[in-house]
Amino acid sequence: MASVSDIRRTFLEYFHKNGHEIVDSSPLVPRNDPTLMFTNAGMVQFKNVFTGLEKRPYARATTSQKCVRAGGKHNDLENVGYTARHHTFFEMLGNFSFGDYFKERAIELAWNLITKEFGLPSDKLLVTVFSEDEEAAGYWRKITGFPDSKIIRIPTSDNFWAMGDTGPCGPCSEIFYDHGEGIPGGPPGSPDADGDRFIEIWNLVFMQFEQQTKELRVPLPRPSIDTGMGLERIAAVLQGKHNNYDIDLFRALIEAVAHETGVDPNGPQAASHKVIADHLRATSFLIADGVLPSNEGRGYVLRRIMRRAMRHAHILGATEPVVYKLVPTLVREMGDAYPELGRAQPLITETLKLEETRFKKTLGTGLKLLEDETKDLPSGGTLKGDVAFKLYDTFGFPLDLTQDVLRARNIAVDNAGFEKAMDEQRAKARAAWAGSGETADQAIWFDVRQKVGATEFLGYETERAEGKITAIVVDGKEVSSLKAGETGWLVVNQTPFYAESGGQLGDTGRFVAAGGEAEIADVHKMVGDLHAHHAKVAKGEIKVGDEVSMTVDAVRRAQLRAHHSATHLLHEALRRHLGTHVTQKGSLVAPDRLRFDISHTKAISQEELRRIEDEVNERIRLNSPVDTRLMTPEEAIAAGAMALFGEKYGDEVRVLSMGGVNGERYSIELCGGTHAQRTGDIGLFRIVGEGAVSAGVRRIEALAGAAAEEYVRHQLDLLSQSAAALKVRPEDLPSRLQSLVDAQRKIERELADARKALALAGGTGGAAAADEIRQVGKVKMIGRVLNGVPGKDLKAMADEFKKKLGSGVVALIGVDEGKASAVVGVTDDLSKTLSAVELVKAGVAALGGKGGGGRPDMAQGGGPDATKANDALKAIEGALEAAK
Repeated sequence: MASVSDIRRTFLEYFHKNGHEIVDSSPLVPRNDPTLMFTNAGMVQFKNVFTGLEKRPYARATTSQKCVRAGGKHNDLENVGYTARHHTFFEMLGNFSFGDYFKERAIELAWNLITKEFGLPSDKLLVTVFSEDEEAAGYWRKITGFPDSKIIRIPTSDNFWAMGDTGPCGPCSEIFYDHGEGIPGGPPGSPDADGDRFIEIWNLVFMQFEQQTKELRVPLPRPSIDTGMGLERIAAVLQGKHNNYDIDLFRALIEAVAHETGVDPNGPQAASHKVIADHLRATSFLIADGVLPSNEGRGYVLRRIMRRAMRHAHILGATEPVVYKLVPTLVREMGDAYPELGRAQPLITETLKLEETRFKKTLGTGLKLLEDETKDLPSGGTLKGDVAFKLYDTFGFPLDLTQDVLRARNIAVDNAGFEKAMDEQRAKARAAWAGSGETADQAIWFDVRQKVGATEFLGYETERAEGKITAIVVDGKEVSSLKAGETGWLVVNQTPFYAESGGQLGDTGRFVAAGGEAEIADVHKMVGDLHAHHAKVAKGEIKVGDEVSMTVDAVRRAQLRAHHSATHLLHEALRRHLGTHVTQKGSLVAPDRLRFDISHTKAISQEELRRIEDEVNERIRLNSPVDTRLMTPEEAIAAGAMALFGEKYGDEVRVLSMGGVNGERYSIELCGGTHAQRTGDIGLFRIVGEGAVSAGVRRIEALAGAAAEEYVRHQLDLLSQSAAALKVRPEDLPSRLQSLVDAQRKIERELADARKALALAGGTGGAAAADEIRQVGKVKMIGRVLNGVPGKDLKAMADEFKKKLGSGVVALIGVDEGKASAVVGVTDDLSKTLSAVELVKAGVAALGGKGGGGRPDMAQGGGPDATKANDALKAIEGALEAAK
């Protein structure tokens, strides 16, 4: 029997042999279609190729595409577990032609695969065509030999595909398999078509036209092919099963459920086993593609799927979390085809365990409330909407979970009452916001958030995506558009742009819409989870409702990631070398540097900094993966994660671990920023500064990646330039510089001695009257202006003059390079009654300076106006006269 893996591989290899590029499945979160919540078909990743907006290096492709249908118009959630072929997650096998082959070749390839490679008997097959597509019908007759009775013409939209109200469209053909007369149902197009006997296994779309308006449809210049075959459906056919849940992949998962719960998978509770098996796949793949449970958007859909599986585990009698224990079986079955499952296994496991643990705490209480409120309701009754809202708001029951619980009793829910209660809660929240002291300009963001919902952040997984403009805000008011040259804040339904938080700066980049382009200079978080992109329109116009292609500046983002991950490694290295008292007191993660403030009471020595830097670089070179897990704050801290004191955390936190190998724990921190995938991606790390910020807080400045490389390169350039200037080799530069310094010091000493000798000999350059020893009252005084003498030489000269006087006051004004310095010396016998400090202050004031200080016997100061040197001497003499 061919396994699911065999069938997938056979399909892809068959088309590869026929000239098709095997293209990896795109993520479940569409990056190129903001109208979709999840990827729900194989053609989604090729949408822009079909419309001509994107070019690929191949004209033929084949994929096995991950798909989810659990929200929007494609929502199969409620049917899962109760029918043979409904799934939330499934794989779509497909082959695509982008203007290359068309109908005849597509039909030929499909027919040969099914009948020759897969070996299905032709008498078990029949096909449909759009009723107006005689061309396709003719090819089917020619290639298969089918009579017209087995080529069924369908006049409805079931056999005419369209991307939307406008855009590419065309007729399609569906291939059906007949499961036999023992199963009720008729062929497609018949009154009994809804039965299970004839099952569609493959749909071939002939993308032939462009719908330009509602009335106008024109031929495409390059018709294309888009096909889709459900892997689970074809596997059931090839394995001789009628129910998708009986194929080998699902049986392995269902047996794992039975093993963990001890409940017969084929008994009365078989539906619960199927629900858990299906929802495990959807949950795991969504988490692997970056979706985490929340109360908004995709995260809310994920939570609904998870909690539905967990309720069915409860139905099976599981008293402890069980769904997370099934992840290894899923990875074993599908990890080879989808390596992301293995990479994300720790995150998937932790997230499931966390969610089920939390849900179990409230499930029993919620179910009791539901039982109390419905015990008197008859079959066909309706649960009050406010009760359903209480279950949602207090116990975390999504509305459709409540509906699912009541389904077996045929009880409905008052949806209008539920929405009314939801609106009342929003109104209370709005009133609370208005009274919180926020400014009027900021209050607009609450209104925008209420209207458009939270922004889905895609940036952990990608730096390019498409989104839809949901609001534009300028100066605290909503506007409908921005024109070229105008600036404002753009809000989109989903974004790859990181909003400034946790010390990490917001991303920059570009938005491109059909009618305009905008440069994004910054991104902020408003009202907690609304990303506002600060934009300046470069050309054209950006309007609310526009679909935009969003591109993050990848080089800048890479540098931000490098600096953020380096900060985590630095934090741990600091704690290991300085002590566990070291905690973060602040940080900045910029593209060109990082700044990290820590609690530490003394300067960090150069030797300590070198050891810390070496350890960070050693951890970088280990190139260990950077792992992300979702946990409660309490679990994260218990697991060794560092949290910031005073920081507010939600019910769930992202836990980043990095730097360890072979099971070693190194850096483990709570963090919502963007990070390198492996520590080796950080590159080089260099500490460039350390200093005090405040009492007990030190600041380290460092560089990583390209910024560190540029810093080192600049330092080497300076070294080379210095060595060249001195005509020595770089390695000889330190000894050469020491020689020069020693020589310079010798010259300076000799010059100072010469100045002192000249001054004592009477050479001054000042007025002759100022050179004489004169009597001021009863005190002798020497006052000199010394040109070309720097301030540092004046005190030694003053001491010599004091010796010459024996008793008295010496006032020297040194003039050098346009500045003047004043020194006043008082001999010891007079220093108790005369203060050199008070005298020098008078001279400094005359020079245009302030203050002056020292001891009673020797004081010094300076001023900017050297032309007042003689005035300074007179001011000192006047102060001396006044003092006596």
